Amino acid sequence: MYVQGFVIPVKDENKDAYRKVAEDFWPIVKDYGALSQVECWEEDVKDGQHTDFRRAVAAEAGEKVVFSWVLWPDRATCDASHEKLMQDERMKAFGDEMPFDGKRMIFGGFSPIFWGDAKQ
Repeated sequence: MYVQGFVIPVKDENKDAYRKVAEDFWPIVKDYGALSQVECWEEDVKDGQHTDFRRAVAAEAGEKVVFSWVLWPDRATCDASHEKLMQDERMKAFGDEMPFDGKRMIFGGFSPIFWGDAKQ
């Protein structure tokens, strides 16, 4: 497995618009091999003493933190999808305006070292 993780500041009033972008993105990323996509809206994000989610994305007043991830079968599938995603005609529907400030998004790729599952 391979996980792409994202933390994004989103204005509170853009919650529905953000959800729509996420919902519209899922069929595209799924077509290139993603296994799942999870989008989580801030509910209990506390300020830390040294760092925290809000500071990590320079969240401003009236913004919420979104924590999300896309699960891939492996890094090779994820890497191979990137160029294809950017060239996919369906991506043009998002336009140039997104309901979040992409300059303050943090993201990265991760290889799981432990995976607990209640279904086991």
